[in-house]
Amino acid sequence: MSAVLFSTWKDEFIDNRGKASEEWNESAFKLPEEYTADRRSKAFIGWDGVAIFQEDIDAVRLATEYAAQYQVYSEACGRCAPGRWGGRILYDLLDKIARGEGSQADVDHLKEVSETMMLTSKCEIGRTVPKPILDLMEHYKEQFDKAIDLQIPSKHYHKEINYIAKVTAPCTDVCPAHVDIPAYIEGVRDMDFSDSLAATRQTMPLAHTCGRVCPHPCEDACRRINLDEPISIMELKRLGADYETDHHLPWQHPEPPKALRNDGKKVAIIGAGPAGLTAAYYLALEGIKVDIFEELPVLGGEVAVGVPEYRMPVDKYNKDIELVTSMDAVDVYTNHRVDAERLQEIDAEYDATLLAFGTRLSKKVRAENERPDMDGYWGAIDMLDKVNLWTKYAIGSPASNELKDKVVVCVGGGFTSMDVVRCSIREGAKKVIMIYRRDEKTIIRNTTYEEYHEAVEEGVEFIFHSAVEKIYDENNQLKKLLVNKFELVPDPNGGRAQLVKIEDGDFEIECDYLIPAVSQAADLQLIPEAWNIEMTSWGTLLTNGRDYMTSRPGLFAAGDCEYGPMTIVNAVGQAKRAASVISRYIYSGNITLTDDEIMEDHLSKLKVYDKKEKITGWMPGIPRVVSEKLEVNERKDNNAEVNLGFTGEEALAEAERCMRCYYISMVAV
Repeated sequence: MSAVLFSTWKDEFIDNRGKASEEWNESAFKLPEEYTADRRSKAFIGWDGVAIFQEDIDAVRLATEYAAQYQVYSEACGRCAPGRWGGRILYDLLDKIARGEGSQADVDHLKEVSETMMLTSKCEIGRTVPKPILDLMEHYKEQFDKAIDLQIPSKHYHKEINYIAKVTAPCTDVCPAHVDIPAYIEGVRDMDFSDSLAATRQTMPLAHTCGRVCPHPCEDACRRINLDEPISIMELKRLGADYETDHHLPWQHPEPPKALRNDGKKVAIIGAGPAGLTAAYYLALEGIKVDIFEELPVLGGEVAVGVPEYRMPVDKYNKDIELVTSMDAVDVYTNHRVDAERLQEIDAEYDATLLAFGTRLSKKVRAENERPDMDGYWGAIDMLDKVNLWTKYAIGSPASNELKDKVVVCVGGGFTSMDVVRCSIREGAKKVIMIYRRDEKTIIRNTTYEEYHEAVEEGVEFIFHSAVEKIYDENNQLKKLLVNKFELVPDPNGGRAQLVKIEDGDFEIECDYLIPAVSQAADLQLIPEAWNIEMTSWGTLLTNGRDYMTSRPGLFAAGDCEYGPMTIVNAVGQAKRAASVISRYIYSGNITLTDDEIMEDHLSKLKVYDKKEKITGWMPGIPRVVSEKLEVNERKDNNAEVNLGFTGEEALAEAERCMRCYYISMVAV
């Protein structure tokens, strides 16, 4: 998959030196042979080996520069002697050899120190840094010998070469917002919650929110899985934010916000949901003027009017919102619907515009006789708006007026459908059923085990491998549903199993409400037709997924309107990147990524987490701490927060399970 001259990555040994290009063996990994479209990489070095892309490489200096990156890190850490002092020794000895003053005794010392670090360092960064250095010393021995024997600098020692490094971790790499997870867990372990929160807010301003309703994909890439159970990463995130709020502390920004610039530059953001708030925050940190236009009477987007109070208390979410709106550079306009005409005005007035509106149109279940105007047919978004506007803001009227003592059927299998059924329970429905085409395992993967388990506890009935074929009504009043039953039939050729309808398996459900929650679509009527904005096949705004600019210069898109319904953490990750790009675009007119962002993309392709890795040197079998939840009878008829979070002792115990799996990677360009 990658053309490499030489590679030891993940124990893959490829040596194409001296071979014609047509005889080269390719690497099985997506190594960054091209740093950017117009810049080729000379080499890539990281925790699992080294890859060389060009003949003209200085292996001695490459090892030296890599050791320099680690020395900077180890000095800042200082948590173990092998890591801290070993890092200094590695760099000093390698630099001594590279400048032409080394000896073979230094090579022996390097090997000895490397072995000690790999065996005794407390964390993965100290254990892994020596590996690629040892690989270079072994397979490019002639370059080390030449510098030592002739007492001359290595061939590129005085040459201008760009060495670009990035520290990552498996959990951080998989997190869409690339949160420095080991750092905020370390803050909890040190009982320094301000440090923990500062680490989170480097890339995630909505710490209260994502500490409660994130689907935590990071936990699927936690290396403790290879030992016992993943760390409870999401729940540890909320501790720093809750500490700040509970103690009425000043806002903990990742860096002091810059003063509002008086250069006249300004950015418009359409939508005040997670994507819009995130982009506004990071632009405002740079002192760039931001105006947010929101159609709803409240801020927060779908988290405010879609995510129920029992999952995300509004007073906590409002703290995340206040963090953003308290910035001098941010102004917000609610009840401000942006249509095509208004968007054209905004486009002319602002230096850049970010579209960050959600997907608030409920899609149909595609059943016979499906009519949105039928009494008893209630789109998931409208239903959740009704519930949450009343529960959180006392706007409108209680949804119990409609749902109490009724039979409610929801069709779906994601977070929105879970919110629908669990809210229906709380609004007094007599019976609540969820119909889903797939199985229990898939619905857990689409949401979380906790969400599914708690819904079952509260009395939601799940009917799997089923779909609504027809809706029956009397005088436009929904009465019952005809439901098809399916079975999963394995593919004899080893492909994906197929759902096959069971003959004579149909059944009927009498109900009062059908609430479709299969998916949502964006209302794109605000896009002027004359702009001819390119769209995806899914009916969302097309960007390249890296800089988030649409086909119209200066018009960016992030969140649901760019990708379709997504998680909060995905929206935050996109918006953080979009804000970074916009902050440079409004001054240069060019679309650029930082080296850190380019490296993020390379590492995401390479995949940092290795589920086949055998973990040694850590104690296995330490159980994951489970936070207290409200008992079923204490929660199912009210909107009290279900997850009570960790106590101090529980948080400390769970944070202690973190193996601090930092890795360093570096590209020579």
